[in-house]
Amino acid sequence: MWIPHINNYQIPERTGLTGCNQDDMAQFTQSDAGVSNSTGQAEENCEDSTSMTRNLSYGYSRPRHKENLCFIKYKSNGEVERYKARLVAKGFNQREGIDFEETFSPVAKMVTVRIVITLVINSGWSLFQLDINNAFLYGNLDEDVYMVQPQGYHSKGDVRVCKLLKSLYGLKQAPRKWNERLCSALFEFGFKQSLNDYSLFMYSTDKCVVFLLVYVDDIILTGNDVLEITKVKSFLKSHFLIKELGKLKFFLGIEVIDVKNGVCLTQRKYCLELLHEFGMLACKPVKTPLEVNLVANCSENDELLLNITEFQKLIGKLIYLTITRPDIAYVVQTLSQFMHSPRKSHLDIAFRLLRFLKQSPGKGIKIQKIDCLDLKGYVDADWAKCLSTRRSVTGYMVYLGGSLVSWRSKKQDTVSRSSTESEYRALGSVACEITWILKVLFDLGKKELIPVNIFCDNESAIKLALNTVFHEKTKHFELDVHFIREKVSKGILKIEKIQSEHHIADILTKALPFPQHDYLCQQMGLIDPFQDKLRCKAVSRGKDVDIEGLFVTSSKA
Repeated sequence: MWIPHINNYQIPERTGLTGCNQDDMAQFTQSDAGVSNSTGQAEENCEDSTSMTRNLSYGYSRPRHKENLCFIKYKSNGEVERYKARLVAKGFNQREGIDFEETFSPVAKMVTVRIVITLVINSGWSLFQLDINNAFLYGNLDEDVYMVQPQGYHSKGDVRVCKLLKSLYGLKQAPRKWNERLCSALFEFGFKQSLNDYSLFMYSTDKCVVFLLVYVDDIILTGNDVLEITKVKSFLKSHFLIKELGKLKFFLGIEVIDVKNGVCLTQRKYCLELLHEFGMLACKPVKTPLEVNLVANCSENDELLLNITEFQKLIGKLIYLTITRPDIAYVVQTLSQFMHSPRKSHLDIAFRLLRFLKQSPGKGIKIQKIDCLDLKGYVDADWAKCLSTRRSVTGYMVYLGGSLVSWRSKKQDTVSRSSTESEYRALGSVACEITWILKVLFDLGKKELIPVNIFCDNESAIKLALNTVFHEKTKHFELDVHFIREKVSKGILKIEKIQSEHHIADILTKALPFPQHDYLCQQMGLIDPFQDKLRCKAVSRGKDVDIEGLFVTSSKA
């Protein structure tokens, strides 16, 4: 639909070239010869234009030339997968209440992803991955959004603009509109949406169950009936352009590697790219992420960093790396507190952390198959850890069937007057997390998991949770007391004592020496499948490899 140009109206449109050079443009762009005389669709290598034509994203006349936003998509091993070209709208010019209303779109929580993978491994199901081609182009727009004609689409002096019939990449409401379209299609098939994670969908009959997880345009599909899963795939293909990626191998930068008796979730490629970006690929590795007894603070004698953007970029990347590396969670949460005013000492700690990652960039979480699928948690707190605010640090871990599915290291919101109070607040945090995980597992058909054992090394906090007596020193944190006692009295939680030297959650609250740190990493189930393969190959060739994989020596020497 073509309409006259509207003066003084901010029209969203964006064209440009990103991520490729002029030589690559031959794989992206097209001229008049590349356009069909009958349909006006682009060649296959410009799939975004074809999708917009297929979905009638906007009304337009026959194009003569087109210049798109271009980028390159890579595989998990770093090889080029394909070149892509895309027309993107200037969403930053949109005005709320006129061009868009709501923009929020739910995505799968990583805890839910780990829970689903754990259930799949222990049930022996198949785990598939799907990708929606040009997902945002399927959304139906409720608002009137206008876009100027892309360069090369109009004649000189033509002031007409096009009205978008469907969403386009770059629009603020595009993710939400796509999610609404996908949900309506899944509801049509018979899926039900989980109320505890809106990106989780369940489909069940008398004999089969199918679970579907959505992260924007990436879909994880599993169930106990392969035939029913095939029906779901066929149904989605009838509504969208689906790319079947087969068995789950690479998801959101996370590699899923088959190991003995399970799988390993690792971000090796992401970690190596991080080391390369900050020039640390050839650095000398260290064995621990942080020096023992070192506490980061803001000293007046410490020099402020002039360029805080690079520091913030580094910490942001490290936060994403904690998806599979709980062993660096404490250091990352400590550094993230100084993102707006970092000092030189904070940068030194960050680069020491990169040296620690250099030791084993392929390390990740092992999700293993065991006979007993139970739920348990470990919780710890370090009292008055922060030297500036004197707040304590909470650390907890939650295991499902012996596999780590959830963890957190965070500074508490308020100051605790005693170590018992800080431990009790930490108990409240892990109780909330376990309560939510139980609800997600209930949606997934796992109901016989209570009581859940929580291990704590503070005897006073344990007695406070078990005895219905209010003390003079506990009346100011009454809500946490009631919450924990309610869960314990209902039989949902069971708090038990654990020795401090065997407490796994210690790694989330303080810096530890190498022997203790390495022991707790093994207890968490962290492995490096790449070093294990290297060691096996070296042994088969009559060589020995040290633990860090830094050098190879002959066993005959």
